Amino acid sequence: MIRRWIPVLLASGMLSACASVPEVEPQTAIEPPPAFAATLPEAGADEEWWLGFGDPVLDDLIERGLADNLDIAAARDRVRSAEALLRAERADRLPSVDGAADIGAQTNSVNDVSASAGLFALFDPDVSGRLSAEIRAAAARYAEADYLRADARRIVAAAIARQYIDYRRTGAQLELLEESTGLQEQTLEVVTLRYEAGLAANLDVRRAAADLAQTQARLGLLDIQRAEAAHALALLLGEAPGTFLPGGESGIGAIPSYRGGPPVGQPLDLLRRRTDVLAAEARLQEAAAGVGIERADLRPSLTVPASIVLGGGSLGDLFGDFLASVGAVLDIPIFDGGRRRAEVDAAEAELDARYSEYRLTFLDALRETENALVAIGAFRQREEALSSAIEQSEAALEQSNALYREGLASLFDVLDAQRQLISSREALLDNRASLSGAYVALHLAAASPGPAIAPQV
Repeated sequence: MIRRWIPVLLASGMLSACASVPEVEPQTAIEPPPAFAATLPEAGADEEWWLGFGDPVLDDLIERGLADNLDIAAARDRVRSAEALLRAERADRLPSVDGAADIGAQTNSVNDVSASAGLFALFDPDVSGRLSAEIRAAAARYAEADYLRADARRIVAAAIARQYIDYRRTGAQLELLEESTGLQEQTLEVVTLRYEAGLAANLDVRRAAADLAQTQARLGLLDIQRAEAAHALALLLGEAPGTFLPGGESGIGAIPSYRGGPPVGQPLDLLRRRTDVLAAEARLQEAAAGVGIERADLRPSLTVPASIVLGGGSLGDLFGDFLASVGAVLDIPIFDGGRRRAEVDAAEAELDARYSEYRLTFLDALRETENALVAIGAFRQREEALSSAIEQSEAALEQSNALYREGLASLFDVLDAQRQLISSREALLDNRASLSGAYVALHLAAASPGPAIAPQV
């Protein structure tokens, strides 16, 4: 019996070898530029890049976020689902065996009871290559799910760092606001004394009071921004907003500054470690497998059913009758009005679309990296200019106050110098926050979030 099926099995192996899945090598298909156009910063941490800020509160927040963030948790669950579906696809390459039993009674002169039991097997030798292509597609979906899990970690870590920087920025702005109001209160006190002595007009008092009130009015806006940053951090950590303060009640403090940059490498490195690029590559591989699935429908398919049946007569003769059978069913496509060919064309068009999406994802990663590099250089230069502006504004305010007391300058000169100093201090504070944010953006664009699994087919 077995010898008669050797030719069938050999033929199935030959046909299966003819089944094809398009070979896709995305990393060789894209030609990245040889180097980044912008200047690279000094090297720093890679996977745990946030340690470069030297802020224990930020380190704790990111550690908690990577453990408890709900987006990451959902991504982990999708990895488990994709891995289970891959196991299911691989199981289709094995024979399936089912059992059945039947018992019945009929009323006649002997009141006979009949029974039968059997095993039924089905094996698909995959002569068309469809099962292999489906496994490749499932493996690509598994790889994509795991890359997206790693990508969620990349995004969450950067989001926590950004919100924390914004939280610290608003805290620093509140401290600066207190300094500014103190400075304006001193000016108002001097103007009031001069007015009471008959040396200044009431208009000067009103102008100084108006400037003070306008600065104080910003307090509510900063409270809103600080609360929004705290609420956003709570959400990133999987906690309820409204009951969360980063660093506790002592959350006001200096803006964290980064002491280095990630090992950005070259544009080609983004193809190897940007997890959204790797996920797009996995989607491309899935589309290539989809072409193989549709092409398999153009070929003959073979299934091998087999069965063993016991009984069929009376219950007492259950093991008296024995029937075993094995066969082969060959399905040959002949005519379907062009449906199968159209489905192949559609799958090939989807493969082309996925390739365009893959290239777009890579180019977008280049854009993000170049933007971050340019921003870091620009914010560094701007900090030097703002520091110089503050130094000059402080000297100008001191001179205008002295001249005003001697009656050689107007209050307008004092208030103008005061506004320039306050504006320059605020601009420097915002620039430092923006510089730290640009380092976060660079790590988001170029740093590795940790290893991901690329399952083998």
